[in-house]
Amino acid sequence: MSATGGPHRHALVIGAGLAGAGVCAQLARKGWRITLLDGANGPALGASALPVGMLSPHVTRTPTPLSRLSALGMQATLAELQRLVPQGRGWQACMVDNLGHDYGRWPAALVRPGALVQAWLEEAASRVSPRWQARVARLERTASGLWRALSSAGELLAEAPVAVVAAAHGSHALLTQASGLMEAEHLPLRPVKGQMSLAALEGAPLAERPQRDSGVFVPLYEDSGLPPAWPARLWAMGSTYTRGDSSIHLTAEAHEANAKSLQAVCPPAAEELRRLQASGELLGWAQVRCASLDRLPMVGAVPDAEALRLRMLQAGSRRGRATLEETPRLPGLYLLSALGSRGITLAHLCAGWLAAQIEGEAVLAERDLLAALDPARFAWRQARRQP
Repeated sequence: MSATGGPHRHALVIGAGLAGAGVCAQLARKGWRITLLDGANGPALGASALPVGMLSPHVTRTPTPLSRLSALGMQATLAELQRLVPQGRGWQACMVDNLGHDYGRWPAALVRPGALVQAWLEEAASRVSPRWQARVARLERTASGLWRALSSAGELLAEAPVAVVAAAHGSHALLTQASGLMEAEHLPLRPVKGQMSLAALEGAPLAERPQRDSGVFVPLYEDSGLPPAWPARLWAMGSTYTRGDSSIHLTAEAHEANAKSLQAVCPPAAEELRRLQASGELLGWAQVRCASLDRLPMVGAVPDAEALRLRMLQAGSRRGRATLEETPRLPGLYLLSALGSRGITLAHLCAGWLAAQIEGEAVLAERDLLAALDPARFAWRQARRQP
């Protein structure tokens, strides 16, 4: 049974990239009605507009939360692609050679995130009401328990009993204001700029399959559904991972960083990248992703920082025994963000877990993994350390 019940199963979702569209799809399957708000003029126009990314496992010598999440997420996302998106019009199966510390060859897929976003929204169209160019500047909760999304001019954009913030790095400003998280350490979301270098592929690929070390080299990606700005047959290298940079302009320095990474993977391709850059034929794409301080996603109910502070003061010497699950939450306010450079792999899995939480269902995930993703984890740790 949903915490909001019956006719009130209406949610606002802020952000129409992989995270937001994934939440829309999962809630729609549970019978929810969704109002989707985004500041752009359509879906997947931020970091999810990446021309091609990789769905692949995160391989480590011993299991980590991220490697475990990635293994689960890859299976779940691949099933969605196979069900909703034709190969050649948004993705293609492949193998990837991992040339880093954990050498090996792994099953993978090359994916255009926008194709999956579009497929999710089309499937959920009867239950999702999108509003484009609706930039949310503020969230506030009414006395009757509704979350109101307001524009910078104070215009009411939409309201519902449940709100899900899936606005990448834009989530930080909204939630800091809405939840009383006045200290950055409570919700440490960081911008991470990524720039990809790419070009039309005129001849044979320069490698047999994708290769990864510092960045991913895609020797060939073919997609008849790519937007006109990109060639239907291309090769790519990237992307960079520049912490703290929230700009989206292309730079020669980032292209050169990609060339240096490519040099270690495929020297002939690095030479071609530099030749194309010198001749002005090299294309590029840059956007800002969002990562947390511990580089794990934030998935779940948003903490009430002021209530948590008061509870810890009352607990006195017993505060060290307070559990994460006991952290007070803001009723009906949820977060799905900080997917970093793993949005393709993790969005569907995390959206499913979040939708189960909103619905009041048991989440089919190991307890320690859910705790590792809990948006309250940073505020809780800090509150326990306060004198």
